[in-house]
Amino acid sequence: MPTPMTLVSHALCPYVQRIAIALDEKGLTYERRTVDLSNKPAWFLELSPLGRTPVLQVGETALFESSAILEFLEDTQPHPLHPSDPIERALHRAWIDFGAECLRDIAAFYSATDHAALDMKAAALHARFRLLEMHLGAGRWFGGDRFSLVDAVYAPVFRYFDSFDRIGNFGVLDGLERVRAWRANLADRPSVRRAVGPEYDSALADFLTRRGGLLSRLAEQARFAQAS
Repeated sequence: MPTPMTLVSHALCPYVQRIAIALDEKGLTYERRTVDLSNKPAWFLELSPLGRTPVLQVGETALFESSAILEFLEDTQPHPLHPSDPIERALHRAWIDFGAECLRDIAAFYSATDHAALDMKAAALHARFRLLEMHLGAGRWFGGDRFSLVDAVYAPVFRYFDSFDRIGNFGVLDGLERVRAWRANLADRPSVRRAVGPEYDSALADFLTRRGGLLSRLAEQARFAQAS
């Protein structure tokens, strides 16, 4: 009998999404338990030494940090998502780390307080994605025609831009045709769609509003313009 697994989640966490996508792609059954990170319960802090999601409970063991969880799933579960070639596998791991840098730039973008800072952070994101553009091949996915963990990692990155695009055009993906096609392919992937709940878009909009930065003010202006 398979060891029961529970994914301890936060509704907006992109690192949770990458685990959910990998579990789905591997055809694994698991429970999902949501935690409020603004009011962390004692049981969660006992599982997560850093107080962050995701946590994957495997039987009586709690695994934390998304990269470690992804590697555990690769080591123990069927349907590998890493390439079999060691050099390609190492490159994929490096691009997974690059994805974490993209998420940090996204956080800086939605936290910007004025137009100068927002433009600077948008330019930084464009530079990141321009590097990806240079390394993408001709297939539907990062490594060609086979969905990989790199794809699972970047799907939550691009999901942010579904909300950003409703606020305005910030030029982050301008001229990056391969990246834009990759983003569209990822958005259509069933495992990517299932990685978040139906409340995701509204919860992200509320989160951006609470940040109080320029993006939240632009979002309010966009809503007012649509209503008038």
